[in-house]
Amino acid sequence: MLRILHRLICITGKYKKRIRLSYITSFIKGIMMKAPLVLSFMVISLFMQGQMDKKKCLYIGIAMVLSVVIEAVFEHITNVLQSATGYMVFADMRMRLGDHLRKLPMGYFTEGNLGKISAVLSTDMVFIEENCMGVLSELVSFIISQGLMVLMMFVMDIRLGLLSAFIVLVFIIVGNLMLKTTLKHSVIKQEDAESLTEEVLDFAEGIGIIKSFNMLGDRSKRLTDEFEKSCKESIDFEIAYSPFAKALYLTFGIGTALMLALSGLLFGKGMIPDTYMVGMALFLFDMFVAIKSYYGQMARLTVTSASLDRIEEVFEAEELKDEGKKSLKDMDVSAASVPAIEYENVNFGYTEKDVLKEVSFKVNAGEMTALVGPSGGGKSTIASLLARFWDVRSGRILVNGEDIREVPLGVLMDNISMVFQRVYLFKDTIYGNIAIGRPDASREEVIEAAKKARCHDFIMQLPEGYDTVIGEGGASLSGGEKQRISIARCILKDSPIIILDEATASVDADNERAIQEAISELCRNKTLLVIAHRLKTIKDADQILVVSDGQIIERGDHEGLCAQDGTYAHMVALQAS
Repeated sequence: MLRILHRLICITGKYKKRIRLSYITSFIKGIMMKAPLVLSFMVISLFMQGQMDKKKCLYIGIAMVLSVVIEAVFEHITNVLQSATGYMVFADMRMRLGDHLRKLPMGYFTEGNLGKISAVLSTDMVFIEENCMGVLSELVSFIISQGLMVLMMFVMDIRLGLLSAFIVLVFIIVGNLMLKTTLKHSVIKQEDAESLTEEVLDFAEGIGIIKSFNMLGDRSKRLTDEFEKSCKESIDFEIAYSPFAKALYLTFGIGTALMLALSGLLFGKGMIPDTYMVGMALFLFDMFVAIKSYYGQMARLTVTSASLDRIEEVFEAEELKDEGKKSLKDMDVSAASVPAIEYENVNFGYTEKDVLKEVSFKVNAGEMTALVGPSGGGKSTIASLLARFWDVRSGRILVNGEDIREVPLGVLMDNISMVFQRVYLFKDTIYGNIAIGRPDASREEVIEAAKKARCHDFIMQLPEGYDTVIGEGGASLSGGEKQRISIARCILKDSPIIILDEATASVDADNERAIQEAISELCRNKTLLVIAHRLKTIKDADQILVVSDGQIIERGDHEGLCAQDGTYAHMVALQAS
């Protein structure tokens, strides 16, 4: 339990002082909560001793009012110090997580981790900041309060002190047994939450395919099974927790009864004064409230432990190293002294198995190199490595003679633009989506880029023109329109190297011509690495690489490869038929 508290305090970082200060304010608040009982004990004692008068009665009344006011003040201060701090801590943590995710290799997001990330953001962090950060100081206060209560019993009588210490020990034994059980179930419960999130995301993203293939029954059953599994684990968690919760209440009841019996016995034998007996009667049912409340927080804290494990797991994912010092800013990437792009004996694999084997080629400045070949052969992987979505396993990739691992990621990405078939637009204005290419661009430059991308006309037909807000993912636009907007932001960015996953492969004929014109504007005087699907679009490429099973099996221009009567010639013949 203390270890979990320590972990919570550790994540508060620069806010630790606020949390530690809240221990003091919470403890003062706790004392003020007990003050009316203490004052009541004083009143009864004074009456029993015949020493009560109007003046003392007035003072005690004022003290009671002040104790309530002070309690309210320190309650407010404690809430400001700990609850508000919890929200600030996790606001900072979300920003750090965003920065961390930005630096992770793309492979992390394609290996089943989207559900984990979503669960961390929407479940784990929310649970801790709403349920746990606000009780940190109270838990510490519970420990101190219980210690003081036991100490008070020793002051009254050593036998009362020993009995109270023994009962606290029983609480600790029962609580620790509960901790072991609930920790085990908390881990399973959080894993189920992650699995459920993954299944919900998968169902939502694939709803179009699911409906078109009439798979609603099958996929709905899988989703329903996940909900039922999550429900079952929640019930199992409560079933596992319930016996220990009952044991805590039983210990509280029996312990309270034993303290009453022993104090009555001692009073009957004249071993403690009558005022002590009155004090026991007043404080009896508050004797073990602190430790009972402490362990009553067990369920939420064990879930917190599992949540912290998962948060730490995401933060521990290895980032792409970004320690490069060399700059491409002042380099003329179109210079002819060295190749603009060069792959040297590149090997790469997503797992232990290599998917690229000894890949080597050069792309001269201002030239087009096309990657063709069967699906799954490694074309997209080759292109993605240039943008450092992953790092090569061995070999190296050079841009203008510099190893891309020795160049800061931000500098590298300033020199590369990418246009892929699957376009993602943000829920923002058309203007905002294009301006992503260069946020400091003027409105005139954004509009000029849109005109070159052949999307100005359809934008002006929208209700608010460039200020029209489009749905997340560009849901309110057609595929061809989204594609042209993505090209517009690349034109605005004006990078010297373009990675192009043939953008016209899945659009209609009307949009194809507009997109081809937009691509022509984008690619003018640029160095191109093109993943080609329609071979007719790369007939004029300076170099064509045929990629199969992670290797370059043929290379040359269109006419030369057709003359070889190999794989490329066969692909051309198939598309022509």
